[in-house]
Amino acid sequence: MKILTDPILIPKVNEKKMDIEQIDSELYHLMEKEEQRQKSTLNLIASENYASRATLLAQASGFANKLAEGYVGNRYCAGCEVIDELENLAINRLKTLFKVDHANVQCPTATQANLAVYFALLNPGDVIIAPKLSHGGHFSHGSPRHISGKMFRFYHYGVARETERLDFAEIRELARQKKPKLIIAGMSAYPRMFPYDEYRAIADEAGAFLLADIAHIVGLIIADLHPSPVPYADVITSSTHKTFGGPRGGGLIMCTKALAGKIDDAVFPGTQGAPIMNFIASRAVLFKQAMTTAFRQKQQQTVENAKALADSLKSNGLRLVTGGTDTHLILVDLRRQNITGSQAEALLYAVGIVTNKNRIPFDEKPATETSGLRLGSVSLTNRGMRQPEMIKIGKMVSTILCRPNDRAVAAEVKKEVSALTAEFPNLSME
Repeated sequence: MKILTDPILIPKVNEKKMDIEQIDSELYHLMEKEEQRQKSTLNLIASENYASRATLLAQASGFANKLAEGYVGNRYCAGCEVIDELENLAINRLKTLFKVDHANVQCPTATQANLAVYFALLNPGDVIIAPKLSHGGHFSHGSPRHISGKMFRFYHYGVARETERLDFAEIRELARQKKPKLIIAGMSAYPRMFPYDEYRAIADEAGAFLLADIAHIVGLIIADLHPSPVPYADVITSSTHKTFGGPRGGGLIMCTKALAGKIDDAVFPGTQGAPIMNFIASRAVLFKQAMTTAFRQKQQQTVENAKALADSLKSNGLRLVTGGTDTHLILVDLRRQNITGSQAEALLYAVGIVTNKNRIPFDEKPATETSGLRLGSVSLTNRGMRQPEMIKIGKMVSTILCRPNDRAVAAEVKKEVSALTAEFPNLSME
């Protein structure tokens, strides 16, 4: 009887390993297929990463069994004395990492964390200024199709056409005109740094709260590779994957002491029920790992890899939005190649390179097609790759996109991808 012992996708629950194949052969087969897909492809999706073994083990623990509605010392059922210790452990580690007054670790996703902040600080119909989705913002920042866009009045800012960087003159003028109660700083497809001090000045002029959504750059901030929003933002939200490197999901909220009560009430009972305690256990492990020198070194390598990849893409004929990157993220403008982002995504996936289509600033194509492609260095850095591999991958990507109809080229790149993934078989170096 074959038992899957690699803990990447199926962590060991206890010393007596659970035989998934015997219990559910269909699910076991899907797990093996997905693990093989991940190992045999090069993942350049900027919002994905490979979680460490320790965080996955914690997520598969017996904490999954416990109902713990409420907060530390104030639960709505018995048997929560250990749970209280666990949640305090996670909270205190996160507060130490960021040097903040208050932290809430209960939200299952960063999107729900954003919603909790909106309902904590505002009333339905209040005005929020946030980045445009088409310029790199996130759908939870007031997309008309998202509940945030239905409950509040959003006005969106973008980047300057000439520089493709944040246009603070536009943000300031928008704030003067619309008189927001909240301003959001944070994007999911912007490759440059966020000057939080400039946001703070505008928020002060408008009498608005400032929310920093750091879901993408959280790891870089911890490693002092990106300015921290802590001295400037009233509230900070984040996820736990991407540059953080934990399992997907995980809505974190950090705030000043003055807002702690409002934030906690907006999470529970305002927008959700009981927390998922095994997820919080996983986050506690992640926060401890983020305190290590190894974590900081990995973040440094992530940035260096992104710059090497960006330079390789440019030298091989591709145009990048803003001309490069300061972070883990790269946005490619495909208009010169006369292909859409959806076509590029499919062409690259056919040779084993995983990406996602993305709109670029002032894009004339719809979100289902796009004129851009978003790339990131986090997953491959976590896999152990360095600048030489990034240079190779940049050439592979450019070759496919500049010669999209050449089957011989595609076949050759596919072989190169297979060789490179075989050279780096571990999805996580933890």
